[in-house]
Amino acid sequence: MAQRITRKRFQWIILLLAGAALAGIVVLLGLNSYIKSAAAEKIIFAEEALALNGVDCILVLGCGVWDGGIPTPMLADRLKRSIELYEGGASGKVLMSGDHGRKEYDEVNVMKQYAVSAGIPSENVFMDHAGFSTYESLYRAKAVFRAEKVIIVTQGYHLYRALYIAEGLGLKAYGVGADERIYAGQPYRELREILARSKDFFTVIFKPEPTYLGEIIPVSGDGDLTND
Repeated sequence: MAQRITRKRFQWIILLLAGAALAGIVVLLGLNSYIKSAAAEKIIFAEEALALNGVDCILVLGCGVWDGGIPTPMLADRLKRSIELYEGGASGKVLMSGDHGRKEYDEVNVMKQYAVSAGIPSENVFMDHAGFSTYESLYRAKAVFRAEKVIIVTQGYHLYRALYIAEGLGLKAYGVGADERIYAGQPYRELREILARSKDFFTVIFKPEPTYLGEIIPVSGDGDLTND
């Protein structure tokens, strides 16, 4: 008899765990769908971005560099798209936001050098050395660099979350995709992005301060002030 009760209890536990897992999946997919639908209308083509007025800067989100200061393929495509937008007159300023939390790892100087090598004057390229996450990049774009209207450049799958965060932080933002090829590991990124969207749904509600804030450097000024 005791063995039968134990077995039934175990079955109930399994059912409860399965129900909780199913509920979690439903919540994740629901938040994912909500964020994508909320941000979709702000994703535009490059040609449409060129017709916008009063854009404070083109914001490029970092995503990794290799040894020797070589941008990853995803980052290289973001940089190329931002250069096209700058040259087309979408904005006169570019803000490179990425991870430079360690001396031996530096995304933003690689990003700026790429843009300067392509002909963009150094003073028009700003570096956010503490863009450790999408949320922190958007928060600092507004709080530190005093941007109010931006064009975000990243891959399409990432734009939904970036634009949703921007809206939640009070930034007027549009997104232009930089999908120029098939990227290795993309299915994994898509799956991880579902989790990240759900996380940042709550992050935007509570609006925690980023790891660093620091002095205000308006993006309307001289980008060389961000040089290190």
